[in-house]
Amino acid sequence: MLNLQPIEYVGKSARHQPRKKKGPRGSGFFGGWVLLVLVIAIGFFFLRPIIPFLQSQRAQASAVNKKKAIAELRSSEEFSKNLAAAALERTKETVDYDPAYYDLAYPGGDLPPHKGVCTDVVVRSYRTLGVDLQQLVHEDMSAHFRLYPQLWERKGPDSNIDHRRVPNLQRYFSRFGRILENSHSLDDYEVGDVVTWKLPYGAAEQAGSHIGIVVPGPGARGNEKWVVHNIGSGPEWEDKLFDYEIVGHFRFAPLHEPMTASAGRKTGATLSTSP
Repeated sequence: MLNLQPIEYVGKSARHQPRKKKGPRGSGFFGGWVLLVLVIAIGFFFLRPIIPFLQSQRAQASAVNKKKAIAELRSSEEFSKNLAAAALERTKETVDYDPAYYDLAYPGGDLPPHKGVCTDVVVRSYRTLGVDLQQLVHEDMSAHFRLYPQLWERKGPDSNIDHRRVPNLQRYFSRFGRILENSHSLDDYEVGDVVTWKLPYGAAEQAGSHIGIVVPGPGARGNEKWVVHNIGSGPEWEDKLFDYEIVGHFRFAPLHEPMTASAGRKTGATLSTSP
């Protein structure tokens, strides 16, 4: 019988095998920094063309240009230009975007001055000229409720909120103002016009609706048509007339005797949990 012996491995043991060389310590960390710098460089390359535009728009919509524009508009006896001046005045205020339901005084009721949404810019601007949209909308809805959008499961008008809803203002302006073309030509718009937009987002009951007032551009861009609106950051003076889909274009200057300016805004609004 053969006597088999275990074969002994001849050569270097595992402990004598050459170790794999490790890369330089910190090479992964260095690679991460390279990637970060590369991303920043690419971002700067693509964003650089619009940086001067943003800086220019901010500089042109300055307090000095705002003061000049307001003074020039107020020198006119035209209602529309005075409305544009009132809208520009709104941009001096710090306003937190607040769509909450408030119990308001009537007529002339308003939220606390540091609260508001896009419709409040329009309501407050008109009220500066003695026109109370809260009262006007409520009176018309009381007489013709079914002619207004039935979007909120209401059985009747509500003076606390009706004038603060874009679809209601749009319907009121279409009934008592001039309905103008929803064009993309600046020549079709005048300062003091009211514009409504459809946003790509927004509360379902508002259908993503938004509203603002057409005003002149600042400084050397005074012949352009800008807007005053509140899209979430308070009333702003911006070159955004055609940034969203225009769904309404109106010119409303009341022919009847408006509410006297001395009536002013009534305070005492209280936040309500049940609209």
